[in-house]
Amino acid sequence: MSISSCSASSFGDASSHPHPVFFPMGNSAIEPKRFGAEAGRLILQAAGEDLSREGLARTPERFAKALSQLTAGYALSPTEVVGEGIFPAEGRGLVAVRSVEFYSLCEHHLLPFWGKASVAYYPDQKILGLSKIPRLLDLYARRFQVQERITEQLADAIQELVSPRAVVVRIEASHLCMMMRGVEKQQSDTRTETARGMKSLTEIEQTRIWSAL
Repeated sequence: MSISSCSASSFGDASSHPHPVFFPMGNSAIEPKRFGAEAGRLILQAAGEDLSREGLARTPERFAKALSQLTAGYALSPTEVVGEGIFPAEGRGLVAVRSVEFYSLCEHHLLPFWGKASVAYYPDQKILGLSKIPRLLDLYARRFQVQERITEQLADAIQELVSPRAVVVRIEASHLCMMMRGVEKQQSDTRTETARGMKSLTEIEQTRIWSAL
C-alpha cells in the first residue's frame, strides 16, 4: 500500500520533524480527518468509555477537527507564513515583540502547554512585519513539540528570513504534563532562551537586547 507524508520544506518544518506523520494515499482532504476520528474512538475505548453513549456520539469527529487545527503548523513553511511581510530596514535600532501568547501540545504525553514568547532583534538590511512574529510562533507551536525546540526554531526562522545582526528569543510556559500528572506541580513554569549573532553587538547592545525581553 502506498503512503504519503505530511511535510513541508525548510526552517525545521515537518520534513525535518523526527516523527513525520504518514497517511495511506487517498483524498488528502478526507484521509487525515478519517484517521483523526478513528484515533479519537481508540482513545475513548482505551479509557473504557461506552462509544454508544449519547454524549460521545460526535466526539471522534470533534476530536479530529480540533486535532487538525491544533497541528496546522505542519502544513506551512515560514516563507509561506511571512509572505510579503519582509521590508527594507528603516534603521538599525532594536525591535522587540513581547509577551505573545501561544498554545502547543507536548510530544511526549500529547498534553497541552502554553505561555508567552518574546523576541528582540537588531535589523541589518531587512525587517519583519510585526504581525509575522506571532504567525511564526503559531507555525511552530501548532505541532507536537517541546518548548526548547520552539525557542530554537523561532530564532532560526527569523535569522534565515531577514538576517538580523542579532536575535534573541525567550519563552515562558506552563506544562500540563507536569501539572496534572507525574510530579503534579501546579505553580511551576519553564523558561527557555536562545540567541543568534551576539558577538556582532557591542556590550551595551547586548545588554539592551536582553533587557528588551
